[in-house]
Amino acid sequence: MLSMSAVFPWLDQAAYVPHALHSQERMWPETNCYVDLWIEVLASLGTHPQAMLGFTLTQDFEGDQFTFFKVPLEDIEALYGIRVTELAIFDNVENHIAVQIARGRLCIVEMDSFYMPDTQGVAYRAEHGKTTVAINRMDVEAKRLEYFHNGGYFRLEGDDFDGLFQHHLTETDPPFLPYTEFAKFPGRNASPDHLRSVADRLLRQHFARRPQENPIAAFAEVFPRQVEAVAERPFAFFHKYAFNTLRQVGANFELLASHLDWLAENGALKTEADAARAIAENAKSVQFQLARAVTRKKFEPLATALEPAVESWDKLMQGLERKLG
Repeated sequence: MLSMSAVFPWLDQAAYVPHALHSQERMWPETNCYVDLWIEVLASLGTHPQAMLGFTLTQDFEGDQFTFFKVPLEDIEALYGIRVTELAIFDNVENHIAVQIARGRLCIVEMDSFYMPDTQGVAYRAEHGKTTVAINRMDVEAKRLEYFHNGGYFRLEGDDFDGLFQHHLTETDPPFLPYTEFAKFPGRNASPDHLRSVADRLLRQHFARRPQENPIAAFAEVFPRQVEAVAERPFAFFHKYAFNTLRQVGANFELLASHLDWLAENGALKTEADAARAIAENAKSVQFQLARAVTRKKFEPLATALEPAVESWDKLMQGLERKLG
């Protein structure tokens, strides 16, 4: 265990085990950086991250991408009593983080994945990209950091620490002012009964906010044309497109399935959970078809590839309408 201040001092990065929502046995072991870190933060706090996932019902197709789904902060507070708000950055970022860690508060910061070793093979020392981390433990003098990111809990140090906090900047350069939130934790965790009661209420609220038209059907209409355009770009662009379309919709609905399983342990929502899983499974299958289409420049099979997900979305929403009233 490193001897530096931490919000969760009991965490040992070397022995850390991700939550079951990030199991490699899932179709989509990772979703997006913001939801993933909250899953791990809540699990480390000793509570149930499955309770927060009702908001996934509201995902829509935005014309060129699916909604980058993020848990609403008001849901976090209603369920867990955790208050999250923006942290103003007017000094060195590390100074602000150190103050908040000392007060038992977790800073959630937009960082550059170029300096994050856990993105090895994707972005680390290869590509600059915006991603969100939650910093649990920091030692500025030793240049060490432990943080939640995607589906795990990681450590970096040395040159990566300097790069992450932009220590190469001079006084004449624009300052490093990342968007930062900080989380204030309650004195004790909410009870399981409270979580289920609030989660049920939130599921009904989010169901009322669902898209009025099938978003996967809307995506399916433009999907082959979008892929033709993707095929004309360098192959690396394929990964960005797939992340913002098929991965977002697939991961979103696999999480919704897990939420419905957790909320109705008696199996009352099993049919709807299975429909959500079918969307996730179809998105995974179509992602492989997408890669083949881009490589071979044959797009005709994509015209009907999403039909199972389109039908499953309708089945999911019709079932919930009957059961949620």
